[in-house]
Amino acid sequence: MDGVDADVLDAVARWQARGDDVLLATVARTWGSAPRPVGAMMALAACGRIAGSVSGGCIEDDLLAKVAGGFRPGLRPHVQTYGVTADEAHRFGLPCGGTLELVIERVTPSSGLDAMREAIGHGRLGVRELDLRTGLARIRRVTEPAAFGYTPMRLTVPFGPRWRIIVIGDGQLTQHLVTMALPLGYQVVICDPREIHEVTRDTPRSVHVTHAREMPDDLIVRLRPDGNTAIVALTHDPKLDDMALLEALKSEAFYVGAIGSHRNQASRRERLAMFDLSAAQIARLHGPVGLPLGARTPPEIALAILAEITALRNGVSSAISVSHLQGTRECRARTA
Repeated sequence: MDGVDADVLDAVARWQARGDDVLLATVARTWGSAPRPVGAMMALAACGRIAGSVSGGCIEDDLLAKVAGGFRPGLRPHVQTYGVTADEAHRFGLPCGGTLELVIERVTPSSGLDAMREAIGHGRLGVRELDLRTGLARIRRVTEPAAFGYTPMRLTVPFGPRWRIIVIGDGQLTQHLVTMALPLGYQVVICDPREIHEVTRDTPRSVHVTHAREMPDDLIVRLRPDGNTAIVALTHDPKLDDMALLEALKSEAFYVGAIGSHRNQASRRERLAMFDLSAAQIARLHGPVGLPLGARTPPEIALAILAEITALRNGVSSAISVSHLQGTRECRARTA
């Protein structure tokens, strides 16, 4: 579940407080290309308002028309499939070969959405299990990120922070990075032991943001980064950044990056080679950090960093991303 879906739950709470009848649609299954992943949610109020999305817009319009026409699931959730035929896929704006299956339920006190929203607000991991035969839901707390599940009898939707970014340094760039990372569903840990940063900047306040003043290497050892963790060193201080990288590059983090020019990165790699890091571990370092977008300002650099992290998180290698950008530039140059 990402930050967009958390916003859907907030909208449901507002609409229900006004007495509106609310439906919740969840992407349960996709075939071929699909605009939104399984687990994505959209809420529809009887008054015609929507929050979230399950497609590029056409399916939302169809659901709104159904609701306006009096469509309401009973106690048992309704399963709706879009894109079974090529003509239908085209009509609803689905990519070629795309098919989408939605579970549509009427929101009631038994839906468990209030408990789910409260758990998300406290940064807890959990799952919502919806019985497709009765419409009753159960909220269950978990200690590790859970998987999405869908059977003819049950819909299981995980929620809470599944991804984490550890940021070394609490400067202006970090502020922008955190602001962009939160809607993408990241839990953020900011580490800066320098006294000048004891009173931190105006970093966005959230239960998904924590601050640490211990030394970076100690923090990384303590947090034991897993394959859902990205680590970014942004202090411009070789002592702190290198200290973090020595542990980060040995961890299971899926992304390790450091700010600095190509020249500084070359010097950094030489320094790291003097310690107990293998050539393969040093080669994991992304530096200069972020995709080569020509970024200059802190917001642009933050965007470049998160673009590269997002590419790797979604299984797109940085090399592919870079070659695509270069190809785009060459294409523009030829047509200019």
